[in-house]
Amino acid sequence: MSNTPSGVHTQSPTTLIDIVFPGDTNHHGTFFGGAGLALMDRVAFIAATRYGRAPFVTASCERVDFRQPARIGHIVEFTALPVRAGRRSLTIEVEMVAEAIAGRERHVCTRGVFHMVAIPEEQSASDWMLPPLKSQAEPPRSEGAAMVDIVFPDQANSAGKMFGGEAVAYMTKAAFIAASRLSGRLTVLASSERIDFSRPIAVGEIVEVCAEVIEIGRTSMKVQTVLYSENLLSGERHITATGHFVMVAVDANHKPVVVER
Repeated sequence: MSNTPSGVHTQSPTTLIDIVFPGDTNHHGTFFGGAGLALMDRVAFIAATRYGRAPFVTASCERVDFRQPARIGHIVEFTALPVRAGRRSLTIEVEMVAEAIAGRERHVCTRGVFHMVAIPEEQSASDWMLPPLKSQAEPPRSEGAAMVDIVFPDQANSAGKMFGGEAVAYMTKAAFIAASRLSGRLTVLASSERIDFSRPIAVGEIVEVCAEVIEIGRTSMKVQTVLYSENLLSGERHITATGHFVMVAVDANHKPVVVER
């Protein structure tokens, strides 16, 4: 009987996306290095757990050199990929890229290597081991947004379920990124047309939102978002919420401008 993980595992990249706000920066106006490292470790944990479907802890990370900074207003994208698997250890490569909205310029801030160790829940399964790695081509990058995160206790109510407002904020962030990437302009939320919740999200689950611009007007864009929840260990995945948001492209004076692809 095999004791390799029975759940679905993936070797495709896992992406966590965020935006640099003033509270995330130092006195130079650049993204805190510690905050960047924390997000790199978080996406490495998600990628490892998706691959092995077991609890993981960070054993170590190799030297990380920051080549270029991320600044206020930049989109920061963290991409993690398993590159080497041992019996219970997994090596994850993480790349951090900063993206300017105006001009769509992207640059690599840093790359890091994280070594994660699985701690199977069935401690008696002495022959438990990770599945072998298989090469898999990286999917092409789209103008939309697909990003993952984990639900923490401070995002949940007394029943241990994610606040609806937190889910909406996450979907709105994805809509902002998708609309800004398409237009190459700063965008603002004009309206939320409809949001439907189909199931609650528990603390410790992975949340992934996919956002895509489905209609383009003169200055506005309608963005469709789908929020998935995923059990860390089983890989069971559900559509949890869907939403439609209208985003408007604006200039430096926050006046609407024509959307030009």
